[in-house]
Amino acid sequence: MRLHRTLLFLVAAVGAACAPAKPDARPDAKGAAAPGAVHGVDAGAMDRSAVPGEDFYAFANGNYLRTTQIPEDRSSTGAFLKIGLEVEKRNRAIAEEAARSSAPAGSELRKIGDVYTAFMDEEGIEKRGVAPLQPILARIAAISDARSLAAYLGSRIRADVDPMNSTNFFTPNVLGVFVEQALGDPTRSVPYLLQGGLGLPDRSYYLEASPKVAEIRTAYEKHLARSMELAGVPDAAARASRVMAFETKLAATHATREASEDMLHANNPWTRAELETKAPGMDWAAFLGAAGLEGQPMFLVWHPSAITGLAALVKSEPLSTWKEYLVVQEVERNSPLLPRALAEESFAFYGTTLNGTPRQRDRWKRALDMVDELLGDAMGKVYVARHFPAESKAEIQGMVKNIQAAFARRIDALDWMSPATKAQAKEKLAALRVGIGYPDRWRSYEGLEIRPDDPIGNIERSQLFEYRRALAKIGHPADRDEWCMVPQEVNAVNLPVRNALNFPAAILEPPFYDRMATAAVKYAAIGAIIGHEVSHSFDDQGAQFDARGLLTNWWTAEDLAHFQAAGAKLAQQYDGYKPFPDVAVNGKQTLSENIADLAGLAAAHDAWRASLGGAAATAVDGLSGEQQFFVSYAQSWQSKEREAVLRRQILTDGHAPARYRALTVRNLDPWYAAFEVKAGQALYLPPDGRVRVW
Repeated sequence: MRLHRTLLFLVAAVGAACAPAKPDARPDAKGAAAPGAVHGVDAGAMDRSAVPGEDFYAFANGNYLRTTQIPEDRSSTGAFLKIGLEVEKRNRAIAEEAARSSAPAGSELRKIGDVYTAFMDEEGIEKRGVAPLQPILARIAAISDARSLAAYLGSRIRADVDPMNSTNFFTPNVLGVFVEQALGDPTRSVPYLLQGGLGLPDRSYYLEASPKVAEIRTAYEKHLARSMELAGVPDAAARASRVMAFETKLAATHATREASEDMLHANNPWTRAELETKAPGMDWAAFLGAAGLEGQPMFLVWHPSAITGLAALVKSEPLSTWKEYLVVQEVERNSPLLPRALAEESFAFYGTTLNGTPRQRDRWKRALDMVDELLGDAMGKVYVARHFPAESKAEIQGMVKNIQAAFARRIDALDWMSPATKAQAKEKLAALRVGIGYPDRWRSYEGLEIRPDDPIGNIERSQLFEYRRALAKIGHPADRDEWCMVPQEVNAVNLPVRNALNFPAAILEPPFYDRMATAAVKYAAIGAIIGHEVSHSFDDQGAQFDARGLLTNWWTAEDLAHFQAAGAKLAQQYDGYKPFPDVAVNGKQTLSENIADLAGLAAAHDAWRASLGGAAATAVDGLSGEQQFFVSYAQSWQSKEREAVLRRQILTDGHAPARYRALTVRNLDPWYAAFEVKAGQALYLPPDGRVRVW
């Protein structure tokens, strides 16, 4: 399952790199767990010979780590994948029924079937060869000067680019346009401009000197040459070399991951005139006209150096180099939809070299990715009707209220926070808009043309359709009830700029949520996820937004200094984790997620204890209630990854590797009492060394 590609710095997701060890415990359409399911801690996954204070992850997951194999078509396995595989089966049934159905032309069900059919038609794709690319390649060939180059670049802008990873073949952006509520004005939405255009996941892949990254650069250039050869582009090796040099120049203008997450430095409203003066070299009139943005008086420039750098490259780089780069972009993005040789070459690099995955997923699974990308809400509407019972939604809504109440009590108990800051924090907590399972209003796909024999055209038309939908939001207040995820996505999200949360139906499944599990297990698994997302509103980034989603400082100077010192302490803790001798976790890069893990787990623990009403928790499998809670939390982060993808995650992801997220427990006093963790043990932190944020 691909993660959401929404603007990463205005959303904060749980992430999806964990792993399971439990027997199948998924509910059927009525919400009843499968026969033989485990409804609590998975005792078979544990290694009780491990000492919790020395290696708690091994204590909770040691047998799982020894016995679990990563599927050949995956770069990792885990709890998210466990649910994802079940979601795939369910969605396959929906898509194949749609493909066989006699639903009327233009209906959402017919569109689902036609998207799926178009991708599955391997014979037709082979027969057409690279002919579907010829119209866009002809447009590139016709570029004759700087003005026509700018117009072409503007015409290819689409919404929803991931500014830290532009390798997604659905996205043609050399820069990203994202329409969202203005950071300084909650009454209107504005276009954000973001960096894009790289074939590798991040600037560091072009600029870092480490031998392993250098090997990837060499492999990438060879991959570009091979793709050009397969597409029939002449002089492929020389072109690949020039494109690599060009992308390296582009990467040098990009902000780092850490810099991109600095909200205050990203809040750069540029007028139309400032776009000309601060980013000279681009014919902005031609660019914006082609992008449908000619009438916009202001843009929020998230990555000023990248926008300025892009414009400078328009002026400094030969037109021939730009055209070679644009050809490569089109071939790369569309390779998975072209004949088998090109699709396999694309996977060989992006799947195997970058992520270490030996075998490409079955075609039907990749076809479902396309359905989700193009018609996510249409698929989601069918999915929740079949697989998300009302009873589950009601219980999760109750847990959300309990965890919010626990978080409020924690705010009240803070001895370092002033009454003024506490009042602002509680106002924000009370104003959170929480969506459970699915949106109240579904997106409409009326007017989107889908054909059963045109996969590339389907993507082109869908992207333009969604881009126009995004442009229509400009100047209007953000819809806080609009979802940025689809119900069948195994993830959850906080949107600080809207002060809203989404919990899709697909993540509300075992092993995260089992209606038949004990309260300790529920609150440690799905409760910690709920707490995580609530806490994102109060992490180092979310805490910069008020109840309305306005980027503003609502802290006293003393409170803010204390909060930042606690964050620095937590970052230092994570800096000490080293998955490999030559690579350490970046505590600052992962700080937002680590704060959310810590505050979310603490609030979930409080809510669980409150839910017992003073009664003692029942021991199960020799584990007390407290032990069940913490082992269940660690088991929710069961994970096994291939080395390549783990190294990439450390370089580019805002989430720490799963095993270190499980070690959040080191900062909670009840964990020490539950497992008699003592000074001198590897995981022991003295009371004054335990980080307490919220």
